[in-house]
Amino acid sequence: MSISLIVLALLVGASIGLTLGMLGGGGSILTVPALVYVLGLSAHDATTSSLVIVGLNAAFGAWLNCRRGPCMLRHAFVFGGIGLGAAFLGARVSQYIPEVWLLTMFGSLMLIIGSMMLRPKVQAKTDEQAIAWPAVVMGGLGVGFLTGFLGVGGGFLIVPALVLLLHMPMRTAISSSLIVIALNSSAGILGHLQGSHFDWTLIGLIISGGVIGNLLGTRFAQKVQVQTLQRSFAFFVIALGIFLVIKNFPLA
Repeated sequence: MSISLIVLALLVGASIGLTLGMLGGGGSILTVPALVYVLGLSAHDATTSSLVIVGLNAAFGAWLNCRRGPCMLRHAFVFGGIGLGAAFLGARVSQYIPEVWLLTMFGSLMLIIGSMMLRPKVQAKTDEQAIAWPAVVMGGLGVGFLTGFLGVGGGFLIVPALVLLLHMPMRTAISSSLIVIALNSSAGILGHLQGSHFDWTLIGLIISGGVIGNLLGTRFAQKVQVQTLQRSFAFFVIALGIFLVIKNFPLA
């Protein structure tokens, strides 16, 4: 493995870890394109490897965030458990939808969510008991189905769902979303064990870079105002949504 490839792998990992640690999402979106277009993996191997990379980065980021601030474990495991079943159903339904339409709907959804995050909202509740379990269950089902239907990790869907639907504080939502990402990635890895190729050296380098990025991201997130963090996340989601709609909208 060349030095340039090692440096690229570390930079890719650092970018993924920084995104997960600071914003609680976006890692799965960054990982697959980076593995394909920067590191030269096939789309199938990139998808499989991304589950390992994003899952471990998310687990590490969740551990860091939960050590430094509030972390609603019960909500995260409800989202993870219920979301896994709903994601399976969403994945089955998505098989009947053309890929270009899936990606276009995916980008459109990101535009809607990003716009909602920019709207003024009431102060998030900080009392865990004030959040109704039926809302948690419905949120987990909805996010899980969309995650499976669109074939993504779902961190960028989970964070706004926790903030907008359950009125979680932004930083708490980030920690909780990372736990859900790790759970979903673990289930995805089990489903891709057969017939997949893992370049463990490359994966190890990316994860190492991700650890550094996660450390920087979680530290930065603790120092930035919640409003600034939320607006940054919203613009991040909107930018990715615009890119996907322009790239995939079927003109013919």
